[in-house]
Amino acid sequence: MTGTSLYERLGGYDGITAFCNDLLPRLQNDQQLGRFWQNRGDDGIAREKQLLIDYICHNAGGPVYYTGRDMLTTHKGMRISESDWTIFMGHAAATMEALQVPQQECNDVAEFVLSLKSDMVEA
Repeated sequence: MTGTSLYERLGGYDGITAFCNDLLPRLQNDQQLGRFWQNRGDDGIAREKQLLIDYICHNAGGPVYYTGRDMLTTHKGMRISESDWTIFMGHAAATMEALQVPQQECNDVAEFVLSLKSDMVEA
């Protein structure tokens, strides 16, 4: 498995898209996290989803160019709390379980996401 990118191990573009397709509705429908998508139009949500797919693909070693902003700029002022973060991580874990992502890949994704925490959690 050495030398195989996380992008490939997650199933490439289709696997990462499936992850986002499962995760985002969980987040949007969560009682606490749903506030981040209130009053957003369908087009804005679709654009945000595409940026998330591109971001994950790019950072997992895939051949996708990410054109969005960095995570600090993107999340500044959103008032994401420690509680929000914990709930998000639970939904991400549930998504990986639902998609039967192997443990090593779950660990690698969690490690990457945790590296972003200080850029996202403010409150």
